[in-house]
Amino acid sequence: MNLISGKPLLALDLIARSSIDVPRNEIYYALRPGGCEKHSVSVCIPRFDLRGIGALFRCLSSELTLRPIGFIRTHKQVKFQARHQPLEIEPEQNVLELLPGSNYEQALHDLTGFSRVWLVWWFHRNTGWRPHVMPPRGPAKRRGVFATRSPHRPNPLGLTPVQLIKIEGRRMILGACDLVDGTPVFDIKPYIPAYDAFPDASAGWIDEVDAALAVPPQFTVEFSPLAVAQAEWLLADWQIDFRPRLIEILARDPSPHRTRRITSRRGKAEFIIGCGAWRAVFTVGPQVVSVQAMEPGYPSRFLNDPKRADGLPDRAAQWAFLARWPEREA
Repeated sequence: MNLISGKPLLALDLIARSSIDVPRNEIYYALRPGGCEKHSVSVCIPRFDLRGIGALFRCLSSELTLRPIGFIRTHKQVKFQARHQPLEIEPEQNVLELLPGSNYEQALHDLTGFSRVWLVWWFHRNTGWRPHVMPPRGPAKRRGVFATRSPHRPNPLGLTPVQLIKIEGRRMILGACDLVDGTPVFDIKPYIPAYDAFPDASAGWIDEVDAALAVPPQFTVEFSPLAVAQAEWLLADWQIDFRPRLIEILARDPSPHRTRRITSRRGKAEFIIGCGAWRAVFTVGPQVVSVQAMEPGYPSRFLNDPKRADGLPDRAAQWAFLARWPEREA
């Protein structure tokens, strides 16, 4: 079941209204109560003059309704935890729970012989799109959204190949994936190597980025005694550990980058990197990145605001952190 602010999301209607009424890029979300069978995403297609295009388009409905067939359960609560390309060498299991009442368990028949499947899903946490985006990998350069895997798309659909481990009724046990917990899934398709794999295909600008990433990291990442104590406390008391991903990013390029959420701290020779619900403060020297401290990603006034409280991840852990290490001066 999808979760927003800790409560079940019983129905999701997305309406992209016609350009006659509002700008095309305005998107409106509305939640309404209903059963699982009413999970849906309704997309109203703008009215166009179809004269001369052909009879084919006259058959199209002016509205397209997509209903999730299920929701995936993962251990990834924030995007920072979801790798852009999951590493299957690391043990990971996720569960796709299909909704009851639609005979989806019968639709899964004959899928057990496939080692992988495609998931078609919705970037449900996005509320808009941009024609140019800045991918997290590579230099800080904007690129056309259709040349990227960015979630900020006109129709924010995701497509992921994932290992199929086993099927248990309406539950699919899957391998590593890049979906956050509660992501709605629209469709499942078998992965067919003979048709779906093109290893000799060119990948445009990504080939250049991959070539640069093949070079060993330029920086060594070190942790101060304070940062070590904070990280070990988070792991021991709250099972929170973002150090592997933090090291991976900073060892490659610690320079400010909007999508990687790296900014400089005004008036100080320090930088901050967002790590989901947390932050790390670091300095940069010749070939060395020194992580000075960990911090909650939200100030205490947010954590204490009842209007925001339910939607903040790791809220209890952040309160406990601040009781142990009070907020540092910005």
